[in-house]
Amino acid sequence: MSVPSTGTPMRVRPVLMYHSISPSSVPDPHRLRVHPDRLDRHLRLLRRFGLRGVGLTELLRAQERGAAGRLVALTFDDGYTDFLHHAAPLLRRHGMGATLYVVAGRMGGTNDWDSGPQLDVMTAGRVREVAAAGYEVGSHTMTHARLAGAGTGTLAEEVAGSRQVLQDVLQEEVASFCYPYGAFDDAAADAVRAAGYDNACVIGDYHPGDRFTLPRCYVSPRDTAAHLVARMARHQLLQRGR
Repeated sequence: MSVPSTGTPMRVRPVLMYHSISPSSVPDPHRLRVHPDRLDRHLRLLRRFGLRGVGLTELLRAQERGAAGRLVALTFDDGYTDFLHHAAPLLRRHGMGATLYVVAGRMGGTNDWDSGPQLDVMTAGRVREVAAAGYEVGSHTMTHARLAGAGTGTLAEEVAGSRQVLQDVLQEEVASFCYPYGAFDDAAADAVRAAGYDNACVIGDYHPGDRFTLPRCYVSPRDTAAHLVARMARHQLLQRGR
């Protein structure tokens, strides 16, 4: 992946990246499923440290006010139905927010972009439920396409088109975007900015790390409390090195 020069690097609080939250025991070859009990332990750890999870846009706006010192962002990719069944009740119990990134063109379908187990993606109605419950809904493209190297037409459909679909569903602004596979280049980042998003995130990249290529900490299915602490500490260390 090329490293685009899209703007001024930002120092931002840790952004944790989850996908499916489920007690399922079926094979998980891509290591994307975290058990609800493990998520519960992660949220308890954040509370023990005096931290509160919020959506990514809320984190950035708090940071602009100088009020983000005790916040971390929680993000959940793909828009799986299990977010409502397993993640949302835990977030509510611990008083935390989050951003859910929805693959807009697959609402009501499955993760057909993935060679792993097929999981249900929320319907439009379920996505509205998520927003009504106070969680941020962001775009994860129309089809979970890899945007690095994509042409102008593909970028327009996947980036701007997905935002319009979700805004039509929610009847409110969609501010945040997430690059599938963390794959981006200059053209992709420019398309996100031009589409009117406020921010966008990748996976573990720290360059350029501007508002439209914000790094996140991947959380694996086996991450213990100690792993989570180490991931957040590494993030803070890399941020200080800018």
